[in-house]
Amino acid sequence: MTVPETLVDEHHEPLLDKCESHLDENRNWPTHGTYEYTSYYHSRREIVPFTDFIAMDKEFDFVVIGAGPIGAALAFKLATDNPTSRVLVVEKNWAEPDRIVGELMQPGGCQAIEQLGLQNVFSDISAVPVHGYYISYRGRQLHVPYMHDANGQLRGVSFHHGRLVMNLRAACKAQSNVVCVEGSVTELLGQMDNNRFTAVRGVRVGPQRIQADGSDECIDVCSRKLTFVCDGITSQFRKQLNERPVELISHFCGLVLEHEPVSSDTYFDGPTGTTSHVSRPTDTAGNPLPMPHNGNVMLDGVGPVLLYQMSERETRVLADIPGPFLPSESNGQLRETLRTSLSRAAPKHLYPALHAALMRALDDSRRIRCIGSKFIPATANNIDGAVWIGDALNVRHPLTGGGMTVGLWDVVILTDLLRTHDAANSQQVQRVKAQWQWRRRPRALVVNVLSVALHALFAAETKELGLLREACFEYLAKGSHYTMQPSGFLSGLLPSPMLLIFHFFSVAFLAVYLRVSDESVAYSGGSLFYRVYSAFYTLYIAATVILPVIWRELQP
Repeated sequence: MTVPETLVDEHHEPLLDKCESHLDENRNWPTHGTYEYTSYYHSRREIVPFTDFIAMDKEFDFVVIGAGPIGAALAFKLATDNPTSRVLVVEKNWAEPDRIVGELMQPGGCQAIEQLGLQNVFSDISAVPVHGYYISYRGRQLHVPYMHDANGQLRGVSFHHGRLVMNLRAACKAQSNVVCVEGSVTELLGQMDNNRFTAVRGVRVGPQRIQADGSDECIDVCSRKLTFVCDGITSQFRKQLNERPVELISHFCGLVLEHEPVSSDTYFDGPTGTTSHVSRPTDTAGNPLPMPHNGNVMLDGVGPVLLYQMSERETRVLADIPGPFLPSESNGQLRETLRTSLSRAAPKHLYPALHAALMRALDDSRRIRCIGSKFIPATANNIDGAVWIGDALNVRHPLTGGGMTVGLWDVVILTDLLRTHDAANSQQVQRVKAQWQWRRRPRALVVNVLSVALHALFAAETKELGLLREACFEYLAKGSHYTMQPSGFLSGLLPSPMLLIFHFFSVAFLAVYLRVSDESVAYSGGSLFYRVYSAFYTLYIAATVILPVIWRELQP
């Protein structure tokens, strides 16, 4: 693959890793090829500073607040579907973002990307194909591959978050009817009743950095059709739609491993990339990952530990610390907790190379980067003239990597509906929003509920949850539909809430069997009467894990 001359970093080095092309098995994969908007990656010619925007026409057909992955994809699709419409995208900072999550796209998300006409967006950013999940638990390992279609195994992609966002923004900048402004949206404009918006007709835009005393000059922008709120997980406008408190579940702490690339034909062969090799945990090759080109999930830490490649030479480590409170880094408690978690997740006698790499990364890191993991269910939107979408609407635990899959399918469904309706007609738009909520719900419910439920099991803060975690591992190890249908839930390919409930309670009943028969390692001992009692109490705990989350997702 050739490296475009324009795609260089600040040291004038290519962003692509200097690795052989055979590291990816199939040149038809989305990580190969040339991206048609590469020349716009670093370009700032299309970015309008706020000071220049003041003199421009302030009326637009569509206004998009935020140019993250969802906002950028939405703006691109609106512009291409409505070539005569003017689209405004307001983003506080058009420089490459740097985040420790949003770095893995499930196969379901890749399908949505194709539907949006952005199938080459993973090219030229060192993205790595992902085949499925490698799961380690109590010294045992299993591989959960992604589902197959008529053309073979479906694949996800992992990458640097900022590089994907810049590729998506490049597609926006390339559209002649998109105006990209670097500034801040300070407030929504429209009609209010009892301090709640009933209609949004535009936004107030200010400079990139707003002064605390409110002395900045701001300008009002009119949105003739719709305003889209896509300002992410920290959305300042979410409370206008959803006043329910945000639930903080845990924290992810991020590290980066640097390593040599490994040819993936060591792990896969054949035209469909089928699994031909299960990792030997004691391998001490240059790449310490148990199974490259997969999401590696280690379940024996304080919380689950995730490892996935951002490129052929870099791997993200996300160590989960359950609970709403994070240990202090100033007194060393955070590092000690992480050291314990990583050592338990990848013990030295089983994963010598990985253990050494994790300890080295922890010791070498000057600052531990952490992010809170939240759950925010979607709520019905009856506000005329505005749509909340992406993490501004709906947030799930990042454990399963399904956030962008949900958000991108939201964009696909919404823009498909808008193509056949008049976005300037409020009654038609209300029908569109009602249909959109109905059509998005199955996939969003499956991904969101699974993320919260799996985190509860994998973090396993009680004996009962530990038993459910063990049962989950045993269930996935059965193969056939016991493995592949849960894989479909994880990958966003199987949006069936009823099937999700069936499999979850199948795991719960397997936990009952393991406890009553005293075959469980996680929860053993006791008389037969006590084992029966604790088994059915575990069944009750399973119900309390999943049913409240489903109920919240189903609320209007």
